[in-house]
Amino acid sequence: MNHVVLARKYRPRSFDQMVGQEHVVQALGNALTSGRLHHAYLFTGTRGIGKTTVSRILAKSLNCTGPDGQGGVTARPCGQCLACTEIDADRYIDYIELDAASNRSIDEIRDLIERAAYKPSVGRYKVFMIDEAHQLTKDAFNALLKTLEEPPEYLKFVLATTDPEKMLPTVLSRCLQFNLRPMPPEVVHAHLQAVLEAEHVPADAGSLRLLSRAARGSMRDALSLTDQAIAYGAGKLDEAGVRSMLGSVDRRHAARLVQALAERDGAAVLATVNELRSLGLSAAGTLEEMAGLLQQMAVEQAVPGALDENDPDVAEAQRLASLMPADETQLLYSIVLHGRGELSLVSDDYAALTMVLLRLLAFPPAGPAPVPAPRAAPLQVTPREARLSTAPRPAVAPPPKALPAAARPPAPAATPAPRSAPDVARAVAPRDDEPPPWVDDALPEVDADAAPMPAFDEPPPSSPKPAAPALVTTALGDRWAALLQPVLASGAIGALVRELAWQAELVGVEAQADGAQLWRLSVERDSLRTPALRDKLQAALVAAGAAGLRLELEPGVAADSMARRDAAEREAAQRAAEQLIQGDPAVRALMSQFRTARIVPGSIKPVSEPRTPS
Repeated sequence: MNHVVLARKYRPRSFDQMVGQEHVVQALGNALTSGRLHHAYLFTGTRGIGKTTVSRILAKSLNCTGPDGQGGVTARPCGQCLACTEIDADRYIDYIELDAASNRSIDEIRDLIERAAYKPSVGRYKVFMIDEAHQLTKDAFNALLKTLEEPPEYLKFVLATTDPEKMLPTVLSRCLQFNLRPMPPEVVHAHLQAVLEAEHVPADAGSLRLLSRAARGSMRDALSLTDQAIAYGAGKLDEAGVRSMLGSVDRRHAARLVQALAERDGAAVLATVNELRSLGLSAAGTLEEMAGLLQQMAVEQAVPGALDENDPDVAEAQRLASLMPADETQLLYSIVLHGRGELSLVSDDYAALTMVLLRLLAFPPAGPAPVPAPRAAPLQVTPREARLSTAPRPAVAPPPKALPAAARPPAPAATPAPRSAPDVARAVAPRDDEPPPWVDDALPEVDADAAPMPAFDEPPPSSPKPAAPALVTTALGDRWAALLQPVLASGAIGALVRELAWQAELVGVEAQADGAQLWRLSVERDSLRTPALRDKLQAALVAAGAAGLRLELEPGVAADSMARRDAAEREAAQRAAEQLIQGDPAVRALMSQFRTARIVPGSIKPVSEPRTPS
């Protein structure tokens, strides 16, 4: 007996056998049962989701006579009468399928219209099915319009297309349209499992999961890939063999890339890309697997606990969701999706993959803006007349010796061109035949008792920096810090849970009837006040020794949190470092000798940084 491929062998022969298109099955079933039949149907959707199959089942329902030959129009064709068996065998004389991809001209349509003039030969209805109808020419469409609008009572039209946007509006208005949807991977997975059990082919869950995802919503593609996998695996399916056949990228590689990007570890990203190159894995498949992982991470971040716990990939997505902020997850997802189109623009897919992944590292992480690099102040040169006037001018030091960066005088900039303003103190360039104006000048005498020049430029009075409110520590704050510090130091909690603990303020401790203690935490950010983060923090504190502890989150601005205490420590350390530098005798001597020298703002950093939530 000749082998029949799975896609043909397991093609549904009744509405009850169809999967994934319940909305179409219900509508057609009700119409057939009630006798409210339309004269033209249009089925739209991507390839392999059942458009032709629905057309054949509809033709059988219209012409079924039942096992005894006395049946009528029904939503449940018997599958035994002449009409049912002949339509299944593709030789029923009153069911005509026309492939518009190869029969698209007006001549084929005219022949079809001529055949419509004759009544059915053996059946109750004639059914004309035009597949890929969007490929008909405009003249062919126009020739079909009249018959399509007012066909004989014994004629039914069925049109199928993968691109309804190319159909003429005049044709769409004459048809009852049904949109067949791509099938979810879960539906494809269940159907493949049933087919393989019927075929007595052993298969593990990993191989079925890969095949159901690779089908991209097409059941026909899923069955064709299953046929190929059976041949590849010599009669059995396993995850490693199916992954090798499909060229799919292991989720572990995608997880390593996402973790490296979350930690902003460029070296790890490059190492993983090089490993993918050595294994010969697809760059496009890598981005596709990353997109699926990031989608699960985004769902977990937005709605914790919403992912299917039966999916073995969920645990990895939940772990990575705590390492990356939600906004970076969305950004990386967008980068990955758009990056797939860039792979074909260069000859080296892996070089393009590297550039796509490193794009996230080009965006600075969330936090305070970096201190800009200092700029040298421009040197103003005045003519000899202005130097004799009483207008003050900055003293210019000779070329300095090796000086510390904090006390180094600014480098001279290009001399600006003279302006037409009548100000005697305006900056002009010296003539070529005139020596520089500072040649015959002596350095001013420095009074040892004079007050030193200010070490920092004063901010403009129009935009004063608002002073932060002073930190007032509380006993509850001390209690919260003492409980939290060992947990933070152990690294037992993830990034978002750590941020919740860092930003929260303990505002109350209440004893409960069952002996437990309810700790009320004030948290300002809505994104941190989630039950999932609260439960994770509570579990970590209980595991650290706080038995009987329950946490309750409430909105409010934290006045005594670990974050506020850390900021206060940083500010105090910064002030102490600045005062130490400004009071240093060597620095004061340099500042007195070079009157135009300034300490670069932001260049002073404490030697030991205060603690951070790591």
